[in-house]
Amino acid sequence: MPCRDLYGYSLTTSPDAAAAYARGVRDLLCLRTGAAQSMAVAVTLDPTFALGHSALALLGHEMCVSVDIPARLRDARLHAGRSTERERSHVHAVDAHVTGDSRPLVAHLAAYPCDALLLSTAVPTIAFAGVTEVPEEAWNIVERAIPAYGDDWWFGGLLAFVRQEQRRFDEAMELSCRSLAQEPAAGHSAHARAHAHYETGDHEAGLAWMDLWVTGDGASVDSTSHFSWHAALHELSLGDLAAVRRRYDAQLRPEGGLGCRALVDTGSLLFRWALTPGAEDVPPLDLVAAIAGRGTLEHPATPFLAMHAAVTLLAIGDATGLERLHTWSLRHENPTQREVVAPLAAALGRLHAGAASAAADELGGLAAATLRLGGSDAQREIIEETRIAALVRAERLDEARLLLDRRLDRRRSPRDEHWRASCARVVEAVDLEAVAGQPPRALRRG
Repeated sequence: MPCRDLYGYSLTTSPDAAAAYARGVRDLLCLRTGAAQSMAVAVTLDPTFALGHSALALLGHEMCVSVDIPARLRDARLHAGRSTERERSHVHAVDAHVTGDSRPLVAHLAAYPCDALLLSTAVPTIAFAGVTEVPEEAWNIVERAIPAYGDDWWFGGLLAFVRQEQRRFDEAMELSCRSLAQEPAAGHSAHARAHAHYETGDHEAGLAWMDLWVTGDGASVDSTSHFSWHAALHELSLGDLAAVRRRYDAQLRPEGGLGCRALVDTGSLLFRWALTPGAEDVPPLDLVAAIAGRGTLEHPATPFLAMHAAVTLLAIGDATGLERLHTWSLRHENPTQREVVAPLAAALGRLHAGAASAAADELGGLAAATLRLGGSDAQREIIEETRIAALVRAERLDEARLLLDRRLDRRRSPRDEHWRASCARVVEAVDLEAVAGQPPRALRRG
């Protein structure tokens, strides 16, 4: 009897290697640690296992796992000839994706929708960057796969994430809860549920559930800092800045070995925390910037990382870094880097220079285009919040209040209510650069 993967596709390898590969895929689908180790075991048990080599190359490319990517791709291509047509297509899709062409991966999924590892790769989520910067295109990939999966727990979590992006929050919550009932450790489902709680302003319940899940069924999750970020975002929305500080100290300090998530999770939290009216002694972003490194800050690999790099450079007062990011992005082959990241860096550079009104206008002009940066609505809000802070700095308080009213129409947020109330009084200094441990300059009056 041929070896099979989790969804019934044939695997051209030994039973022991197939079992190790299946463990690795399941760990990835749950967002658990250990996936790369299982894939390494698979190719150790069977050095001719093409999909094992291909998986390691993919993890090296997408998750910065320390592997020799060219060597793993070479071995995958070498041994694919003895595999099934589906496995050959899989290897070709990964090979092309890693080298910059994701069209074969999309075509592969049209023929083999239950290739869960590649479907996960194709959709921008907590685990993978995805193959498109246009949300509707990613949604369509998932929608086309619905008939193939039925009531599968992992696919339910993936679909739940799509539904919350489509603002179909009741469906997202139902799908994620159903998935978690089948597999309590389902990381994608927990992530979708976290977004549904946040986007509906269900902060108290969302926070209580998240804390229980991370220390219980989700204790083995590989992206703990991101779930901690979700919990901190609830606390920030509730205006509980003391709780945000405790969360930061216990779970989100950048020196805690977070890697690139220090920029995305810790950096964005500190930035938004510092924008909050009443925030005091917010830790600086200098260490976040140091961990990210000059290369990531000035030459970010994706538009999503570029967004976080830009606000971090603003927070540490690095006008030269913002200018370098702007110049580099203008020359980039990726149109999103040229058309969204470059003007974003320019706008933040103007904000740093004290031209808050012009910066607010430029950020407003980018509002619709920020979807192209990737990530979630909750993550991209950092640009909207920077615009609000710029409007306050420019004393354009009616416009700031209008933006906050729109946010409050979307969801309940005591923090935004407080921010709006502060706009109705005498202009208050919004301490953007306190995140760098410096007196406020970009948003300082006078």
